[in-house]
Amino acid sequence: MPSDAAVAIIGAGQAGLAVAYYLRRFQLDADVDFVVLDRSPSTGGAWQFRWDGLRMGSAHKVNDLPGMAELGISFETADRSLPAKDIVAGYYRRYEDHFGLAVHRPVAVTSVVNRGADLVLRHSEGETAVRVLVNATGTWGSPFVPYYPGAGTFRGRHVHTNGYVSSEEFRGQNVVVVGGGTSAVGFLLELEGVAATVSWASRRPIDYSTDHVRTIEGGVAAVRDADAAARAGQSLPSIVSSTGVPLTRKVAAGISRGLLKERPMFVRVEPNGVRWADGSFTSADAIIWATGFRPELRHLAPLKLREREGGVTVESGQVWTDPRVFLAGYGPYASTIGANRSGRIIARQIMAQL
Repeated sequence: MPSDAAVAIIGAGQAGLAVAYYLRRFQLDADVDFVVLDRSPSTGGAWQFRWDGLRMGSAHKVNDLPGMAELGISFETADRSLPAKDIVAGYYRRYEDHFGLAVHRPVAVTSVVNRGADLVLRHSEGETAVRVLVNATGTWGSPFVPYYPGAGTFRGRHVHTNGYVSSEEFRGQNVVVVGGGTSAVGFLLELEGVAATVSWASRRPIDYSTDHVRTIEGGVAAVRDADAAARAGQSLPSIVSSTGVPLTRKVAAGISRGLLKERPMFVRVEPNGVRWADGSFTSADAIIWATGFRPELRHLAPLKLREREGGVTVESGQVWTDPRVFLAGYGPYASTIGANRSGRIIARQIMAQL
């Protein structure tokens, strides 16, 4: 582990690897000019932690990394019968090896502090001083669970998306799924016929959309809204609020047979279930919170980057209040709407600083 480098990239998911790739294209060498740190045990970014039943094409599109064609692989032609997490992990492993990115893992960065003109990363292997930092930690490590009265009294299990492994762990149980995105829909489809009962709660009516709307019109809207929030230093909007849930054949069939029928959010959680606004009660052994994530930026707290509006002011990946810091995969460059587009932009700005 280098004790100093010109650039550090925290996170080896889609956004981090894209930046590293372009730095290599600019003739920078891994572990000499830049260092990549990743806290995960293996390759694949957050995808390595996804649930067993998730397949390619059943969630938001996974974009190919820049230069991936050189390896003769693409997520467009990946085997959709295999778990998505295995495919992504395998492709990323080949990618890292091919381009010599020398990712250090597992290395957990606990904080980033100022030391003169340098930024010092304090991590599980010691310290590394750098001139420029690219934070590409994504959101998987920062799950969001909204507060509802009585949640602490629930005798069953609270499970967030990032803790869901397989429908089998809920066999024969009464389950309430909360959320209005693709993860919630995926859980409901998997739990059918496995759980004893499945109920669905969502804050807003579900917006189903065709693939065309989701990837083109919806994608443009998501980028626009996220970019506006990032430039204003505001909390980032939900991606699903702009893209909707893809209306695949499997989803359409679930709607037809009455499985995918959401109810407005319950008003409180009770020890043995949830109470709805109309006074009715649903027993539950588990509540699955498919309620999304927030950017994972806690380790950057000593740099005081967060604005009063709740977010970080970012334009073209660069933090306005500290130009040494770049946020890759943040706002309009989030992985679900194409983190790769920020790789080249950020790499060029870094080269201008070095």
